[in-house]
Amino acid sequence: MINVTLGVIIGNRGVFPGALAENGRREILDVLRQRGIAVVVLPESDAKYGAIENLAEARKCADLFRQNRDKIDGVLVSLPNFGDERAIADTLRLSELNVPVMVHAYPDELDKLSASERRDSFCGKLSICNVLAQYGIAFSVGVQHTVSPHSETFARELEWFGGVCRVVRGLRRCRIGCLGARTTPFKTVRYSEKLLERAGISVETTDLSEIFMAVEKLDDSDAGVQSKVKSLAGYCSTVGISSPAILNMAKLALVIDRWIEENDLDACAIQCWSAIQDALGIFPCTVLSMLNAALMPAACEADVAGAVSMHALQLASGAPSTLLDWNNNYGDDPDKMILFHCSSIPTSMLEDAHMNYNAIAAKLIGEESSYGACMGRIKPGPFTFARVSVDDTAGRIVACIGDGEFTDDPLETFGGVGVAKIQRLQELLRWLCKNGFEHHVAISRSLVGNTIHEAMDNYLGWTVHYHGRNG
Repeated sequence: MINVTLGVIIGNRGVFPGALAENGRREILDVLRQRGIAVVVLPESDAKYGAIENLAEARKCADLFRQNRDKIDGVLVSLPNFGDERAIADTLRLSELNVPVMVHAYPDELDKLSASERRDSFCGKLSICNVLAQYGIAFSVGVQHTVSPHSETFARELEWFGGVCRVVRGLRRCRIGCLGARTTPFKTVRYSEKLLERAGISVETTDLSEIFMAVEKLDDSDAGVQSKVKSLAGYCSTVGISSPAILNMAKLALVIDRWIEENDLDACAIQCWSAIQDALGIFPCTVLSMLNAALMPAACEADVAGAVSMHALQLASGAPSTLLDWNNNYGDDPDKMILFHCSSIPTSMLEDAHMNYNAIAAKLIGEESSYGACMGRIKPGPFTFARVSVDDTAGRIVACIGDGEFTDDPLETFGGVGVAKIQRLQELLRWLCKNGFEHHVAISRSLVGNTIHEAMDNYLGWTVHYHGRNG
């Protein structure tokens, strides 16, 4: 899934063969369109070979980019030959886009190194990156310095860069809903709205009392309520769950859907206990699970920064995310642990997904007031974890990301749960403790750590710890 629009700059330098720029332009645009990527590119008639070589062409391209500012998610600079570093840097500066930029260079072929055939894009890429750094323009480069546009390597780099663009754009224009105040003892999920706002992340709050009043006004026979009842029954097994509990879940789900739509939210965080149990006699876990499955990240326990973490993972991967606790050791294995929640995990991540009561809460308030947890074992396979945190005292947003694997190791317990293997886990846990990170972590069944790191560190300017890369 790429789903982005890229501004495209084709580089050219006159002392190198012009046919390389002309053919390279045609080739790169064909590759992008074949991969479903929309492009904004200067028409061939507006510049020699449709490439950018001088200030006049840079201004034309920059004007075009400014006119399409709302469409462009990122810029691809492609070098079929050495390219002109001044013209490319001027284009980006004059366009004032402030979006991710990827610099791509064509490879030379060993049998085509004569003066009439050589590209020298290898060298040109270094020159362009140098000048972009001088201009203060952030940019990205792939794993391989030069690469053919038709290669699998380039296809992977496009996928990666598309994710970077989605994360940057999505987090800079993000609306998070917070439904209810944090549960009093949970000081761990405190955050600064002002620091998030400065980063482009707005938080819209609503008191739970407004939600409860909206739920009370709904008739049992309401068409929307009955539709939600059917959706719940079709989403996971509800065997043994009382009809009144299902009905209240359906009403709550309908009201939350309307709240999300009215506030144009990208993600949300909800106070899941104890007021909802007192007022409605349910846990909202399965309601949140359904939202997560529908690609509306929904964090529990009013964890707004957790919702931002979930949203980032979803933007990068296009797959559902969820919020879990760093919860238990797994025997004496130093690189394995148990990730757990009640839970709101999407059923696509679970084996034997079913609804049940929250076993921990039931000890205090009884099973009848504790229905709604979405339970099951997390399926084996790779995952990326992410945690965004707001460091109020330092006035900055920080994040921790990394990759791991869910295993099929034996485990007998309740809730939504999985055994996770993370290399150098004890080192990670020490780092989390020493740096004051929360007990919550967002995960996605995808490997997008590199994507999120590039977006947050290089373009958003956050302080990012990438476990496994920078210690």
